[in-house]
Amino acid sequence: MREPPFPGLEDMAALTEQLTQLLADQARAFEQHRPQDAAAGLPEVTRLTADYRNGSAHVRANPQLLQAATPQLRARLLRATEAFDAVLQRQGRALAASKTVTEGLVKAVAEEIAAHRNVGQAYGPKATRRPIATAITLNQRA
Repeated sequence: MREPPFPGLEDMAALTEQLTQLLADQARAFEQHRPQDAAAGLPEVTRLTADYRNGSAHVRANPQLLQAATPQLRARLLRATEAFDAVLQRQGRALAASKTVTEGLVKAVAEEIAAHRNVGQAYGPKATRRPIATAITLNQRA
């Protein structure tokens, strides 16, 4: 199956701007503690990211495309790329903060559950009461 032909630099600039906006929306959703809002746009972000990766590779492999572009188009591409880099950093910070909050919540819930578990019943005259064994898994890499 052949890949579709590479879009022009105008299309690359528009793609970068669109992807930047979607990632900014996702970062905002994470910052507002609404990851479900970020999840809604994930298929489109995934598609555009693949297009961006392919387009970027094509431009890197063909530097004459940029050399032949007008100064206005080169400036637009530069602004779009700078904005894209900035939003990637913002999204990274938002995701890291969300991960920290989520891990803290999971740990707090697990500790609360463990603290409120019923104590097991012992049998016999010299038996002692022991806590019921529970299984709680915390994935430190999640």
